[in-house]
Amino acid sequence: MRIDGYIIDLVRGDLLIEVQTGGLSPLKRKLASLTRLHPVRLVIPITEEKWIVRLPKEGDAPQGKPARRKSPRRGRVEHLFKELVFIPDLMANENLSLEVLLTREEEVRRFDEARSRAWRRKGWVIHERHLLEVVDRRVFETPAELAGLLPDTLPDPFTVQQAAAALAQPTWLAHKMIYCLRALGTIEAAGKQGRAVAYRRMTG
Repeated sequence: MRIDGYIIDLVRGDLLIEVQTGGLSPLKRKLASLTRLHPVRLVIPITEEKWIVRLPKEGDAPQGKPARRKSPRRGRVEHLFKELVFIPDLMANENLSLEVLLTREEEVRRFDEARSRAWRRKGWVIHERHLLEVVDRRVFETPAELAGLLPDTLPDPFTVQQAAAALAQPTWLAHKMIYCLRALGTIEAAGKQGRAVAYRRMTG
């Protein structure tokens, strides 16, 4: 369906639903325009568990079967900040809500070393993806709800390094999370701890 010149994935009553499996940066103008007049739900799937299936190569024995293994990487709801960092100010718009779907999926790969990007996986390219299951769903309607992803165990004030340790996530992800929450006005800088900037939660 097309609304205000934009193609919309789903419409449920007055709610416009946009499902985005890639980067959010290209959506910035679209979301800013649509939320002026309409409530919009941005849906971001995050793969919590992934199985990788490699199809037999050409020339393999006829009895060759696809090889299936579980990826060691596990997605978490906090990973939404990897993309939200491109549009943090939009989450302050009361017409925009965010829904994170944690999923299990199967990624099928085939051997094609002629493909320009195949070198990244030693000749293996993504052939198709299959959604196996939606295991959890989280909805965020306000900046305060996003700030609720900060662990309660954090001291006040806290540093990026302390946030990363409490989340059990890399420092680069904690940086993105804090950048977004600061842009949304839910945390603020509160001096320094040694050479590191310290932050505190905003109240009220």
